[in-house]
Amino acid sequence: MKYTTVIWDMDGTILNTLEDLCDSVNFVLSANGYPERTLEQTRCSVGNGIRKLIELSLPDGEKNPDFDRIFAEFKEHYSVACQIKTRPYDGIGEVLDKLKEKGIKMAVVSNKIDSAVKELSKEYFPQMDYSLGEIEGIARKPSPDMVEKALEALGSSKDEAVYIGDSDVDLQTAKNSGLDCINVLWGFRTKEELLCHGATVFAETPADLVSIITEG
Repeated sequence: MKYTTVIWDMDGTILNTLEDLCDSVNFVLSANGYPERTLEQTRCSVGNGIRKLIELSLPDGEKNPDFDRIFAEFKEHYSVACQIKTRPYDGIGEVLDKLKEKGIKMAVVSNKIDSAVKELSKEYFPQMDYSLGEIEGIARKPSPDMVEKALEALGSSKDEAVYIGDSDVDLQTAKNSGLDCINVLWGFRTKEELLCHGATVFAETPADLVSIITEG
């Protein structure tokens, strides 16, 4: 097989979280008298963790005197409302099952809070051998630190692994980590956006991934 190990991004790649994220953003914005955001605006703001999401969603970002309070309110709301509309993308479960049957090792690495990543992974993706979210002491993506920790946990080397994601952040993460990258086209970025950031390998549907991963 071309690869023996797959490192997955979560949001926009295997899990459609956009509507729940948008709803929680709008809940805290509306509750504090700020204008709500559209789903498209939220789509363009995700990928660098929830703090960055609130920074981009709140007028004046971190300079806003309400930032810390609203960020805390968002975390509280999203922690209990993160699985209302969130679902795995159609076909992802079958892909993970097929890869597992072939003996491929898999991990999910996300800029979400670690507890949420582990909970969502346990709920929806039991095929994963390892899950890692944002924790203190490990730099977030696009730093290679999280990917390197996952590879270490899986006992895999960089030359046998591939990274799968949906955004410019994922492309940069793969590059910084020294991994090949497969870019999915059902997530939070368009093909045109990904091409602008240097993407070269694309999966139009989840079913495309098995052949790309195993045959190249």
